[in-house]
Amino acid sequence: MTPLFIKLNGGLELMVIPDTTAHLDGHTILTYTYSIFRDIGAGNPLLSRSKESTLHLEQIDDPEYYGFITFEKPGKLFSYTADGQRELESYQVNELIEHLSDIRDNPASWNQLQDNKD
Repeated sequence: MTPLFIKLNGGLELMVIPDTTAHLDGHTILTYTYSIFRDIGAGNPLLSRSKESTLHLEQIDDPEYYGFITFEKPGKLFSYTADGQRELESYQVNELIEHLSDIRDNPASWNQLQDNKD
């Protein structure tokens, strides 16, 4: 999927790659997972291609990887897994969740974010 480029208040620039998966355990449950990387390409979407197929079941050795956020129930239940070499502070996770929630609630803003990077 198309990456999101988000700059947090402290100046940390992130590349967030959305990934949707379906789990079957009696019923279908959609979880929305966002892989988080430090944006070292100044918003260049071409650098995200090698990161787009990140599997969260395997150890990820990318030095710019912060882990991932999963929205189990949008607006109610989410989790942050810091399984990379870097880790976000709790205030950064909260700010990132606010950004992602706003984008999820206002899909048109996603297009505006993409247009600003082109």
